[in-house]
Amino acid sequence: MSALVPLRLALVGSPNCGKTALFNQLTGSRQKVANYAGVTVERKEGRLQGASGRHYALLDLPGAYSLHAASLDEAITRDLCRGFLPGEPAPDVLVCVVDATNLRLHLRFALEVRELGKPMILAVNMADVARRRGVTIDLALLERELGVPVVETVAVRRNGASELLGQIEGMAAQPHAPRRQLAEGADLHQETRRLLSAAVSMPTRTARVDDALDRWLLHPVFGLLALAVVMFLIFQAVYAWAKPLMDLIDAGTGGLGGAVGAALPAGPLNSLLVDGIIAGLGGVIVFLPQILILFAFILALEESGYLPRAAFLLDRMMASAGLSGRSFIPLLSSFACAIPGIMATRSIQDPRDRLATILVAPLMTCSARLPVYALLIGAFIPQKKVWGVFNQQGLVLFGLYAAGVLSALLVSWVMKKWRRDKSEHPLLLELPSYRIPHPRDLLIGLWERAWIFLRRVGGIILALTILLWFLLSFPAAPLDATLPAIDYSFAGRIGHAMTAIFAPIGFNWQICIALIPGMAAREVAVSSLATVYALSAVDDDAAARALTPLISDGWSLATALSLLVWFIYAPMCISTLATIKRETNSWRKMSFATIYLFALAYGASFVTYQVAVLLGAG
Repeated sequence: MSALVPLRLALVGSPNCGKTALFNQLTGSRQKVANYAGVTVERKEGRLQGASGRHYALLDLPGAYSLHAASLDEAITRDLCRGFLPGEPAPDVLVCVVDATNLRLHLRFALEVRELGKPMILAVNMADVARRRGVTIDLALLERELGVPVVETVAVRRNGASELLGQIEGMAAQPHAPRRQLAEGADLHQETRRLLSAAVSMPTRTARVDDALDRWLLHPVFGLLALAVVMFLIFQAVYAWAKPLMDLIDAGTGGLGGAVGAALPAGPLNSLLVDGIIAGLGGVIVFLPQILILFAFILALEESGYLPRAAFLLDRMMASAGLSGRSFIPLLSSFACAIPGIMATRSIQDPRDRLATILVAPLMTCSARLPVYALLIGAFIPQKKVWGVFNQQGLVLFGLYAAGVLSALLVSWVMKKWRRDKSEHPLLLELPSYRIPHPRDLLIGLWERAWIFLRRVGGIILALTILLWFLLSFPAAPLDATLPAIDYSFAGRIGHAMTAIFAPIGFNWQICIALIPGMAAREVAVSSLATVYALSAVDDDAAARALTPLISDGWSLATALSLLVWFIYAPMCISTLATIKRETNSWRKMSFATIYLFALAYGASFVTYQVAVLLGAG
């Protein structure tokens, strides 16, 4: 092999073996994340340099429990190791990472990898944790029995991969395939037990600390209470902690827009840059704090070993609605924003459960709906006590949240009944040892998520925001215009045309126009309504205060209730639809989500409006 061509190494291993931490240790910031051709599975590749000066390309393959693939991740790992993945050369050396504290499970997979017959190194990771637990491993005996080099690694410790690097250098000079493989018809489980008996001594199967924590965290009552506390903290963090940063980003983009607007003469270019491009980018970047806070918790829970336990606790409850225990955290995070919730579904291994979770995540009541809810509830729902205790406006708001949750469970249940594959896929989880997440791995993971979010979503949202700007800005109002400029624009004309469709659910042409820019973000509907009614307002709060008397006088209660119900279901956020497209890699699935959500919104609003009219609220 030419010295100019970097040797291709591939890290393989089961989930929770510390493979990604080892990848971060070896490559640091010299890594990039992309997708494998034609699929949404992430492809992570990094660069490292040995003591000899030679450069290596290192792939971090998706975690797999077996090469007999049961998921897309496992299929990608299997095909890449065998050299069958289009556009991906086969790796020159396989580095199989196993958890020294859980060799009963991970060693069997290592035997499968060895059967591929490729040059291979076995990295026994978390060796320090194993020693603290009294686990002793005869590495020399294991190396003789396996016929491949065996080294210890401690991925979270500085220089914890130095022995592996030395072995890689030796392998680069003289790569060799395993000397010994299983006999024909031999059983992997039996061979695993033989190797464990010969080379490994374990005082107990699990650590006492793990057992003590699991007695509480997996308890059917106390475990759920602990999970509720964790979820409440995540919800508060994503919802509240991100607000100062989001306000700062919003102020920054607003200041930049103001500066650019002041520097350029009034005209289409000024409006395009300020109202289209800068506002569009700001509308995308403002979600970044929520993304980072959410994934900080997700990564920390995953690295600590708690996330699989939360999924185990909730699996039976979620399965009754056609979801998985792994769906809980993505759906909960969607209360802040559906975008990070949909992205968090990557932790769901079953593709059916992941797709179902993606499709119902927009039904969770995200924070962007609150300005619209606050406007309509304040205008039409009296502020009085119910039963002398509960605030009536607060009960209506709670009802809107509850309607979203119940609708999501109902939709997922229907999807389960309609899908062709009726087989049940039980949740099979490894409960890894508890450990403290390493800050380096968290920071690298957050950087990757931030870059993926901006790259994948930003381009689409920017393009669509510019399109919406064009619809709202052209053609310009005539010189003798007596109506707001928006009334003469393409968006205004579309709004009038839409009235024929939306009249049965009580929407007037002003509401129809507000729905168009509201597609960029739901909360924009408030300021859009203010524009339609020719109001001057510096912010959404001021617009809401001015709008309240107008809509309370001009709209019927039936119209207001219909619009409230519409916002429970309608996919009014283009960024959410773009994220569904990116995460499913399918226009068809994104179109299905759009159509079914609009159908739900229209049907529910129609029933609400017609019933309200019959009851005299029209």
